[in-house]
Amino acid sequence: MTAALPGYMRQFSDAAPGHRFSLYYAGWNTDFSKPPGGATKTLKEDVCPLPKHSRELLRSIEARQAALAADPSAVFNYPAIATAPFATGLGNEHPLENGFSFLSPYGLPYLPGSGVKGVIRKAAEELAGGEWGQAQGWDEDSIRGFFGPGEEDPNRDSNPQQGALRFWDVFPAPETSVKNDRPLLTVEIMTPHLGTYYQGDATPNTSLTPNPIAFLAVAAKSRFAFHVECNLAVLTPAQQNIWQTLLQSAFDRAGKWLGFGAKTAVGYRRMKVDEGAKEQLARQAAEAERIRRQANLSHAMREIEALIEHLAKRAEQLAGSKERPNGADHQKAGALAKTALEASDWTQEEKTAAADAIETWLPQVVAVDIKDVRKKLKLGMLRGNS
Repeated sequence: MTAALPGYMRQFSDAAPGHRFSLYYAGWNTDFSKPPGGATKTLKEDVCPLPKHSRELLRSIEARQAALAADPSAVFNYPAIATAPFATGLGNEHPLENGFSFLSPYGLPYLPGSGVKGVIRKAAEELAGGEWGQAQGWDEDSIRGFFGPGEEDPNRDSNPQQGALRFWDVFPAPETSVKNDRPLLTVEIMTPHLGTYYQGDATPNTSLTPNPIAFLAVAAKSRFAFHVECNLAVLTPAQQNIWQTLLQSAFDRAGKWLGFGAKTAVGYRRMKVDEGAKEQLARQAAEAERIRRQANLSHAMREIEALIEHLAKRAEQLAGSKERPNGADHQKAGALAKTALEASDWTQEEKTAAADAIETWLPQVVAVDIKDVRKKLKLGMLRGNS
C-alpha cells in the first residue's frame, strides 16, 4: 500500500488522523488503483489511531474552550456523550467517495458551529410549533431573537438581524478513561444492496450483490463539549432571564431525536447529556461565583463569610453532633465578635451581620446556650443595642 506522495515523504505514521486521511492517505496499490477488499484495513490501521501529540493538542483545545467559557452568565455549556457513532462531512470530496470533517491545520475531527446552530434551531422550531407537546418556552420571537431571521423570512435581506447566539466549533474527545488509548475514530460499514439499480443497470430485486463501503466515524461514548455564547444586549429582559433554560430544552431535544452530523435516519449521531461533566461544571460555576462575590465584599464582610463557610463545613462534618463549649470553633466566633466590637472601620450593617452569623451558625456546631452566647460575646452591642 502506498500514498500519492514523492518518495522522500514516507515517514508520517505519527501525523494527525486528518492528514493521514487526506494529504497522506496510503490506501492505494503501487499503480494508485484501489486495492481489493475496500478501505477498511487502511482506515483502521493508518487513519484511526490518535497519536500522542494529537491527544495533547485536543486536550489543549478543550482547556482553552473551557477557560473561555468559564463565565456561566454569558456562555451556555452542554457536555454530552455520543450514544451512537457520529459521522460528519461524508459528502466532502475524497477518493473513497465518503469524506469526513477534519479541521486544518490540526487534522482533528470537528463539528462546525454552524452545523450545531442549524440543528438547535430546528429543535427550537419543532418545540415552538407544538410538534412534541409543550413548547417549553419557545416561540417565534425567541427563535428570531436567538438565531436571527430564517431562510423563509421574506424580509431577511431588507431587514437583516444577527441572532444573539454564537455557536462554537465542537471537538470530539475520546471516552474518559484511566487509560490513554481509548479510540476516537472508528470504521463503520454501509452496505447498499441496490447499487446497480440506482445506476440504471438493473431492476430492483433481492438478488443484487451488496457492496460494502467503509467510512469513518467518531466512536460511540466519545465526549462532546458544546459551548454557546450569548450577546445578552440584543435580547429582551424576559429573554435574558430564560435563554439558558430554552437552550437546555433545545439541546435535550436535538440530542435525543434529531442528532448532530450525518446518517441520523439509521441511528447515528445521537447524544445524551454527560451528567458527571455537568455536575463538575456546576461546581466550577459555583466556585467562580463565590470567588467573584468575595472579591466584591468589604474586608469585614469577607471575615464574616469566612466564619460562615467554616462553621457550615464543621456542621456538615459533625453530622448532628456538637462540640463542647470553649473549643477552637467557639473561640473563632468570639474572635470575630471582639474584632467587630473594637473595629472603627466596620459599619453598623457589618457589625449586625457578624452578630447574625454567630447567632445562626455557632449553635449548630457548639453545644451552647444562645442566651449565654449573646451575653458573653456582646451580640446586643454589635447590633447597636445599649
